[in-house]
Amino acid sequence: MPLFWPDTYYIILVMPALFFALYAQSKVKSTFNKYLNVRNIRGYTGAQIAREILDSQGLHDVRIEMIDGHLSDHYDPRTKVVRLSQSVYANSSVAAIGVAAHETGHAIQHQVSYAPLIFRNSLVPIANIGSTAAIPLAIIGLIVGIEPLVNFGIILFTAVVAFQVITLPVEFNASGRALEILETGGFLSREELKPTKKVLNAAALTYVAAAAVGIANLLRLILIAGIGRDRD
Repeated sequence: MPLFWPDTYYIILVMPALFFALYAQSKVKSTFNKYLNVRNIRGYTGAQIAREILDSQGLHDVRIEMIDGHLSDHYDPRTKVVRLSQSVYANSSVAAIGVAAHETGHAIQHQVSYAPLIFRNSLVPIANIGSTAAIPLAIIGLIVGIEPLVNFGIILFTAVVAFQVITLPVEFNASGRALEILETGGFLSREELKPTKKVLNAAALTYVAAAAVGIANLLRLILIAGIGRDRD
């Protein structure tokens, strides 16, 4: 069964995307760690800057919590909570400020009903199902020769890729909002904004890589399914 081991499509399509993803992960870790030791002039911690930004946007009801993990920061729209990792919450580096500000960018998107965010959130249920069921369904369909099952697996996996692609403008917009507020609000100097932007750009690269891996796997699945049909 061709989906169980590397084939020509895997080598040509998937492997380059996987190498890109490994590079992106390495880049974000090295960039974050580099600027994790560069303290911002005003001494804001990640939690403090997040609170300042949220309050300046009228988001007094959005809470801030510290969570375990490294670079596990996120905004939960269901509970309206910005969750910051330990390396960001109480840290006063420009890296921590950038990450914290980025997560408040998502809270602001939620407040203004940013269209790509709404669309992405609508894809969450089917994307969750597709991420676990799509490939197994397609594999079973190919093994037993049931084309509708293969097609259903492809449709589910397409939803996963669509979620990854629509995530890109959501993440880029959140970073853009963060950098604008940090500059116009006087939270960081121009010199401090440069390394902060580098941290956010490196983080954005991981989402680009994830989308690339998803697209490559989807193309591979479609091509393999096409070969199966041609043999029938």
